[in-house]
Amino acid sequence: MALQISATNPEHPALLLELPWHLPLEQWPEEVLVPLPRGISRHVVRYARAGDEVIAVKELAERPALREYELLRDLDRLGIPAVDPLAVVTGRTDTEEAPLESVLVTRHLGGSMPYRSMFETTMRPATMHRLMDALAVLLVRLHLAGFAWGDCSLSNTLFRRDAGAYAAYLVDAETGDLHPQLSPGQRDYDLDLARVNISGELLDLEASGALHPSVDAIEFGMEICSRYGSLWEELTRRSVYPAGKYHFIERRIRRLNDLGFDVAEMQIEHAPNGDTVTFVPKVVDAGHHQRQLLRLTGLDTEENQARRLLNDLESWMATQDDYAPGDPLGARPEVLAHRWVRDVFRPTVRAVPLEIRGSMDPAEIYHELLEHRWYLSERAQHDIGLDTAVDDYINNILPKARETLQPTPAAAAD
Repeated sequence: MALQISATNPEHPALLLELPWHLPLEQWPEEVLVPLPRGISRHVVRYARAGDEVIAVKELAERPALREYELLRDLDRLGIPAVDPLAVVTGRTDTEEAPLESVLVTRHLGGSMPYRSMFETTMRPATMHRLMDALAVLLVRLHLAGFAWGDCSLSNTLFRRDAGAYAAYLVDAETGDLHPQLSPGQRDYDLDLARVNISGELLDLEASGALHPSVDAIEFGMEICSRYGSLWEELTRRSVYPAGKYHFIERRIRRLNDLGFDVAEMQIEHAPNGDTVTFVPKVVDAGHHQRQLLRLTGLDTEENQARRLLNDLESWMATQDDYAPGDPLGARPEVLAHRWVRDVFRPTVRAVPLEIRGSMDPAEIYHELLEHRWYLSERAQHDIGLDTAVDDYINNILPKARETLQPTPAAAAD
């Protein structure tokens, strides 16, 4: 059987042809390999260079290789954090025409690490909690998409540092199955496997002396269950709000933020008796919100400002008559976003006199106004609107802020 390379990009086969496919992966020469940390795998895995790209090459039988390749492509289409599939190479033979196993080729996830490399120095419990957070987000996202992992574990996950937190990416989809929707039993089975696998992996670390002495491996295995349960409940429950109380939506977002998760997407459906809100979680790289806000509105802000403004933008869009996600006749998000900038963002910022803004840029001013509206709306138990918040902010907050920032007579004398 001739060598065959099935790839997602027409350029990849030409780059991959340069690699020594006639050799078993364990015998690949050092000059084609890239010395990156590898996790534990039931298969032989190596990192290699193909042109300008670093790739991960995994040796396995043809049918599971093709199946995993397609599953990873499905996850990519669904926007799930997973390694990027590049190609499947089949029909491999050695120099004597003896058959060799097929390989799955994925793009190396830059900046990522397998969990064992992260434990080379004893990891503090607080950091381990963040790993559980990231893995819980990934598992919830997979289940919301209808993907039963079948082997959730630290070994089958790559972690990427993200400004003090971690983002988790699926590496091994070999045991997975994609369904229109998962049953509670399927989700529970996946979660129980995760609990057992994680506890076992941590017990191995404990035996090698790489686990912090205060960490209980069994309890940490249970943590994935509690973290998953809290997030699943918060994300999937239906909330019906009385008309006009849009600050309840923000309260929901804040509760998710308190759990340690960002909301990058949300769906708001209007009903005769109120608004039904469904959230979809999204693990994002640092700068995601900045890039998204810049693309939609042209506003160039800091990351936390962008996150706050995007939340407000999406809540505002849901109140527009021509907002119809998925409907080709509805207004495009870019059109609505520029309307929001013109009709909401700019007039609101300009309402704060230039001479009393101090050093705050427009995005920070708007963020402050949103925070003030939130505070006043919570106190009044109804949405007071931006105009009222702006007036109160100018009259009651900015004067006090200016007084606080004024130098004392002694400081002025210096």
